Parts: sequence; C-alpha cells; structure tokens
Amino acid sequence: MVGSVGKGYNTERECKGGIEMRKELSLLGVPLDYGQTRRGVDMGPSAIRYAGAVERLRSLRYDVQDEGNIEVNAAIEACTLNGKLRHLDEVVEVNERLAHKVSEICTKGRTPIVLGGDHSVALGTLAGLSDHYERLGVIWFDAHADMNTEETTPSGNIHGMPLAASLGYGHERLVHLYKEGAKLDPDYVVIIGARSIDPGERALIRQLGVLVYTMHDIDKYGIAKVIDWTIEHFQERSVDGLHLSLDLDGLDPVDSPGVGTPVPGGLSYRESHLAMEMLAETNLLTSAEIVEVNPILDDQNKTADVAVSLMASLFGERLL
Repeated sequence: MVGSVGKGYNTERECKGGIEMRKELSLLGVPLDYGQTRRGVDMGPSAIRYAGAVERLRSLRYDVQDEGNIEVNAAIEACTLNGKLRHLDEVVEVNERLAHKVSEICTKGRTPIVLGGDHSVALGTLAGLSDHYERLGVIWFDAHADMNTEETTPSGNIHGMPLAASLGYGHERLVHLYKEGAKLDPDYVVIIGARSIDPGERALIRQLGVLVYTMHDIDKYGIAKVIDWTIEHFQERSVDGLHLSLDLDGLDPVDSPGVGTPVPGGLSYRESHLAMEMLAETNLLTSAEIVEVNPILDDQNKTADVAVSLMASLFGERLL
C-alpha cells in the first residue's frame, strides 16, 4: 500500500461537503479501441446496453437519458504508430469530443456515465469533468495503474497512460488535451485493485505519493476497510466531486473474462459489489465510467452483465 492507512469511515454518518448524487443520469458510449492492440473493445458500449444498463438504472427510479455514442472512425489500420504512441491522433481526436460532451452533460446538471471502449477514454472524461470540479476525487478501480508515459511505456498503448497524463505527465498532446495542464491533483486519486504495475509507473506513483491499495492490501485488510479508508481520504480533503473509473480487469478473470488485459488474482464478484454498495451509501458519486468490456473475448456477454450489475449496485440497488 502506497500512502497512509486511514482510521475508517462511518458510511451512516452525514457526508461532509454537501455532495449528493444526482437523480438524472446520462449514458454516453465511446466505442474506442485504438488505445491498445486487441480489437473488439469498441463493441463494449453495445454489449453493456444489451445487458440492460438503461432498464436496470430506470428500475432504480433514475431519470436515464442515453446520449448515444461519440463518433469513432473504425477504419484506421490496427498498427498505425505515431512515434512511440499507437494511434495518438485518433485517441486525441475522440477524447477531445468526449471532453466537450461530458462537460455539456454536467452543465445540464446530469450525472455522466461513460461506457468504453478502452481505458484511454478516461482522458476525455476527466478533462470534461475538470470544467466543473476544483477538487475532484478519483477512484481508479483497475488491475493496472495506467501511469505510464511516452518514456516508460513498454507497449506504446495509450490505454496504459490516461492517469499519468491526467496528472500532468506524459506526451504533451495527452497532458494538454481539451485544455492546458493537469486535470487532477495526485492527492485526490486512489487506485484500488492494482496487481500489475510497470517499473516506470512504480517510480511515478512514489514520486507523486498517489495512494494505492494493491490486491495485497485487499487480501490483508479486506475490501470493506479499503473502501472505508478511501472515502475517509476524500472526506478529509473536502472533495467537491467523486468520479469512479471502473476497469473490468480489476475483477478476477474468472468473473470478468471479456477484457483485453486480464490479470489473475483480482477482486471477486462479491468483493466488487460490496465496494460499489459502500460507495453508493456515501452519496458522493458525481460521475463514472465503465471500460474495457470486450465481447469478442467474452463468454456469452458475461462481463457486460457483470458491468451492469456493478453499475446497479453503485447507484443504489439492494437485495432488500
């Protein structure tokens, strides 16, 4: 665990700061798969919709508006390179459009839920949110830290860089996407579920002091403690918004097989649901994105079904 252990958070007490989850939700698909090399994740938004995302949220009495998809040119050659970064032009172009749309949704007073697509879409999501929040807290639920830069990346895949770029590190076109400079403060980021971190990412995490709860921490302390500490971390910093970036490879591949970069030893289905339920109880969530669902690699849309179930728990669904 990088960072200090908190004292715990009582989810039953009133949340500081007066942040409250809006009842108006806008779903926005981003069928982008140019941030990595395994094609198919561009069908993620359709798979999540097919699994009943809109209907499930409406059953919880939310006003849900499906905003459709950000346009992505599907005819780009799979191995196009721009320097060391794969498909840099295409990733930047799509994320610029995404940032504008996310900002527009927030301006209307609605909660944006972005459906990926690979995790490079976080560049646009976070850029758009930065128009509306000065102290945005971000939970990065992922097997990976996504904190590589152009210098440290072993693959050139931009889906391994969005958190670093949003913090102000990496290629200038990613760092300054949509508007100049970093979109996040490292003290307002918590990574949960990490179990595959590259050497360059490890160095940057330590340099910036980003709080990381690895699977070792979750095994040792339990997911409930980790979420308690995470929420306390944000409460102590008086965040004015909370964003969840949910990569389905944060779960163990047994429960979430349809992802491009599976890593054994992840969170269980039940641990993930508990995390979502505890976040829902805080009423702090102001936006979310769900990424890396790849139907080509999936088993009868199992991963999209898991994504929708987690989304429902995140927005308040309960057994009783």
